[in-house]
Amino acid sequence: MVKLVVSCLILLAWVASGDDPYGDLGDLKIAKPEDKVDVSSSPAPEGSLVLFDGKNLDNWTKTDGKTASWTILDGGIMQVKGGNIITKQKFEGHFKLHVEFRVPYIPKAKGQARGNSGVYVQGRYEVQILDSYGLESKHDDCGAIYEVATPKVNACKAPTVWQSYDIEFHSPKCENGKKTEPARMTVIHNGIKIHEDVKIPVDNTRAGLGGDPCQPGPIMLQDHGNPVQFRNVWLLPMNLGKQQTTDEEHDYGGK
Repeated sequence: MVKLVVSCLILLAWVASGDDPYGDLGDLKIAKPEDKVDVSSSPAPEGSLVLFDGKNLDNWTKTDGKTASWTILDGGIMQVKGGNIITKQKFEGHFKLHVEFRVPYIPKAKGQARGNSGVYVQGRYEVQILDSYGLESKHDDCGAIYEVATPKVNACKAPTVWQSYDIEFHSPKCENGKKTEPARMTVIHNGIKIHEDVKIPVDNTRAGLGGDPCQPGPIMLQDHGNPVQFRNVWLLPMNLGKQQTTDEEHDYGGK
């Protein structure tokens, strides 16, 4: 909660100063020219479920089932606002999740207050989003499976530049309602493999929705107080795992 309050105060400071968090990068040292080039947007392949097409939030709700309140911007972009959002549909089995995002440039912020968000697979397993450009990656930096696995390499582009995650996920194996094998995840960040078939030993990373790991779960995008932006989100089922859809009110107790 303290971190969230600090992030909100920083955001208010931008508004007061007139600074644009997606404006000029000033004197930020850029390691390679391609670090300032947006990742190419990847169209959803045949058989995919398009979760965000740039037009509306019809496939999403807040964690309590109320209407998602993120801002839709020109260019097919949604921007964090008003709490975490989750898909109305729940997923299990083997699937690939594609997410494109960019983080604001907040030069005065530090650590977890610097462009923070996250992609929670099944609402439980977070792949961190953060401005970690140029840093030595740790288990809570951009691309980390939060507090579980550090990225093999720092594949971040500069802040304000569009990036992508391709997350291939296997849900836990269960027998008679009991987990027998953990969830597994491979992550490609901007075309670079940063995790390969990592076993996730926990049933819920920090601030996840929790719940029974043997049950399907939604995709959750996190509001951590920073105006992180997303576009072109889709999911491709890769086996006969079930995808459950519901329009009833959710109450996952998100944090």
